[in-house]
Amino acid sequence: MIELTPGPLSPERCIEAVRQRGAGGIVTFIGTVRDVSEGRRVEFLEYEAYEPMAMDKIRQVVDEVRARWPVDGIALQHRVGRLEIGDDAVVVAVSCPHRAEAFEACRYAIDRLKEIVPIWKKEHAEDGSFWVGGPITATSSLAPEPD
Repeated sequence: MIELTPGPLSPERCIEAVRQRGAGGIVTFIGTVRDVSEGRRVEFLEYEAYEPMAMDKIRQVVDEVRARWPVDGIALQHRVGRLEIGDDAVVVAVSCPHRAEAFEACRYAIDRLKEIVPIWKKEHAEDGSFWVGGPITATSSLAPEPD
């Protein structure tokens, strides 16, 4: 299960999507919107994605995880649009026969997602708005234009 959605995420749905009879461990990561980033008070975030490429890259992450660990199931959801403080921005759930490999696979999935998937985050703070991180630099033709 992979999704990019403007609506709320469902960690419960992700867990159920990866629950398998042979899975001895299910690990879930939930990334949430925090109120302070690099010393700045954040008011809200906006996520933008180049959806066709993002979905392809998320599938690549799933394939990489499956190639490295004995994954029974994997689910990834990411929000797009405006998110308020405390909202869930990303959910990753992985099930494997054993907990150690489930933890490793889940960590790899979120790290790789942040590394290669074209999803950009704009932080709206008291002192202005800032594009943060993302796999493609601001000079790329796919990156959103700075304010």
